[in-house]
Amino acid sequence: MRAVVAALVANLGIALSKFVAFAFTGSSSMLSEAIHSVADSANQVLLLIGRKRSQRPADARHPFGYGRRRYVYAFVVSIVLFLVGGLFSLYEGLHKFQHPEDLSDAWIAFAVLGIAIILEAFSFRTALREANRSRGRRSVLAYIRDARQPELPVILLEDLGALCGLVFALFGVSLAVITGDGRWDGIGAMAVGTLLVVIAIFLAFEMAAMLVGESALPEVEALIKDALEKSPLVTRVIHVRTLHVGPDSLLVGAKIAIRGSQTGSDIAAGIDEAERAIRAAVPSAEYVFLEPDLDRQLPGYAGLPPMPTDTHGPPA
Repeated sequence: MRAVVAALVANLGIALSKFVAFAFTGSSSMLSEAIHSVADSANQVLLLIGRKRSQRPADARHPFGYGRRRYVYAFVVSIVLFLVGGLFSLYEGLHKFQHPEDLSDAWIAFAVLGIAIILEAFSFRTALREANRSRGRRSVLAYIRDARQPELPVILLEDLGALCGLVFALFGVSLAVITGDGRWDGIGAMAVGTLLVVIAIFLAFEMAAMLVGESALPEVEALIKDALEKSPLVTRVIHVRTLHVGPDSLLVGAKIAIRGSQTGSDIAAGIDEAERAIRAAVPSAEYVFLEPDLDRQLPGYAGLPPMPTDTHGPPA
């Protein structure tokens, strides 16, 4: 949440300064960037609301809680706000390209863009530092694709997109001033819009995957399997299935092989111990369901008796 709040504070100040710069210069690139910052600010507000609403306790209608609401709000961010901001920027840039206008007081635009780049870089640095705590040896792109918490991927892409968009806007305004051709300003705005649409599409696919339901990361599943294999009851882990019912809440289902000589009370106690071992290894494993089965690979296992063979043939 530190990254979300930092991005929100930065974007509110940046949006206000860009609108002021647009009012003085009439630059389409500045208007596109102002809309971009407004969309970014709304993104962070939605992410905060989603996180708050996801904390409702589980009830009879939602027995696994409301954690997935964070995915829903992140999906809304990717589809509606990014896409609307991108399409508006494309429209505004195309309009300015077809009907170019001279820029006035361009120095204001340069000043605002310079300050905005500094603030966005600070916001991106904060998000990157938060991501570094959990991404391990993954690259930033791999971390975004593998993340099960929606906020940091959204903020990382948002801040990266904002920095690239500011560079595009600076490029468009600079060429418009140097050449005296206002169409370059429109090109800068269209570049910002294209960038937003690309980010929107990428985020939409990532958030859709989270909504459908993703398993735990391979290293997390390995910890779960290791905890089970070390449990006294378990002779072998037949299979493990995991599902994120929320960004910080994991459902674990496993079929475990046990010895046939154990009593019902031994099995019940062993399952309780195995569940404690899983939760100690993976604290996010909130829901654990274990299915015991006889280990058919143990030496001396005779197997089930064969089914009787019908020797009388089908009925007449």
